[in-house]
Amino acid sequence: MNKLKLVIGNKNYSSWSLRPWFFLKNLGINFDEELVFLFEENTKEKLKPYFSDEKVPILLDGDLQVWDSLAIIETLADKFPDKLGWPEDANAKAIARAVSAEMHSGYFALRDALPMNCRKNFPDHPITNEVQRDIDRIISVWEYCRMNYANDGPWLFGKFSGADAMFAPIVLRLSGYDVKVSGIAKEYIDMVLKNEHIQNWIEAGKIEKQIIKIDEV
Repeated sequence: MNKLKLVIGNKNYSSWSLRPWFFLKNLGINFDEELVFLFEENTKEKLKPYFSDEKVPILLDGDLQVWDSLAIIETLADKFPDKLGWPEDANAKAIARAVSAEMHSGYFALRDALPMNCRKNFPDHPITNEVQRDIDRIISVWEYCRMNYANDGPWLFGKFSGADAMFAPIVLRLSGYDVKVSGIAKEYIDMVLKNEHIQNWIEAGKIEKQIIKIDEV
């Protein structure tokens, strides 16, 4: 079997890179990582060999290249079915994929206004109505998943799944921008932040020196 490699961007900023990285780490799938700092003079040169339109993350499996976070997670779940990357129950699996796709294609107001930044905290950061609507929707998604499909563990569907990987950067954003939550949402955020792999990612992001100005609120 080929040794997997994941090409990622800055750990401080690259929320899309965090998703498949966390999925691999938390499921115990062995892989190498290649970090390419974004918006540097040599970034395009380093990403040019890959068929990803100079974007990260990229999963390399022998000759196979898979780009896009959710596509990578789906590919890994298929490749390692024993790791149970999605819930076993068919209904739970369908909802996990639905909320992951919603994360993938939505919440633009929040993503634009609250970029992921592991190095900084922003206490009492102003929240617009549009961003608050995204936050409210995310909390309702988490509550729906936890109340209906999470009888056997602390993750969105009980056991860790691709849905948790997809929402991991949101946890870092809500924490970093001091967004006040309670109940199920707070319990979920606190649990994710205590995860050893998330802590390792945050610490690695904090020691990076590169600055991407558009992500420095």
